[in-house]
Amino acid sequence: MGWLMKFVNSSIGKKFVMALTGSLLIMFLCVHLIGNLTLYFGEEAFNSYVSTLDIVKPIVRVVEFILALIFIFHIYFGVVLWFNNKKAKPVRYKINASSDSSTLSSRWMIWTGGFVLIFLVMHLSTFWYAFNFSGEVEIDGVHQYYIIVTDWFKDPVYASVYVLAMIFLGFHLNHGFQSFFQTFGWNHKKYMPLIKKLGTLYAIIVSLGFASLPIYFFISSLGDK
Repeated sequence: MGWLMKFVNSSIGKKFVMALTGSLLIMFLCVHLIGNLTLYFGEEAFNSYVSTLDIVKPIVRVVEFILALIFIFHIYFGVVLWFNNKKAKPVRYKINASSDSSTLSSRWMIWTGGFVLIFLVMHLSTFWYAFNFSGEVEIDGVHQYYIIVTDWFKDPVYASVYVLAMIFLGFHLNHGFQSFFQTFGWNHKKYMPLIKKLGTLYAIIVSLGFASLPIYFFISSLGDK
């Protein structure tokens, strides 16, 4: 195990862990988005989707634990790499040469990631907590999952923060998608332009997919008043 710890603590090892955990989170977001989009099919469809997950709750708990570890490792090594880069470049020049070759997404990775982390804590304290510990998920034998989610989306403050977080997530994913291929050496100049376009497309689809939900339900609530 000594060689593993030595590798993980190396600069290459940290980047490897970042790329690996990032790729797993990218896949998770796809699955999570597909599940969330069942909200568009109505109360019965979304409640059935969440109820199905309840049936296999022990498996879900294991997946949640693994996801928590993935998030922790991704955040920890992301912060460590950021601090290491800051130490390696202690002098700030008036003209930053790196800005010519780096994108806005890459320069703001730590900040977009930080905002997404704050949102994640808020997200867990609302939906995840309500679904698992509030005791409000079932009233008179009727599941309330759909109502819990849509009620939060109808709140203008929560909806605004949610949409803003998805914009930050989009920037974070755009660079993260490309970094995964670069870290593993799959950045041939012939294919990298396509990878960058796919990364941007993925980031747009995921961020818009999630952001569309609070926008839709908030606008719908205006018509109910």
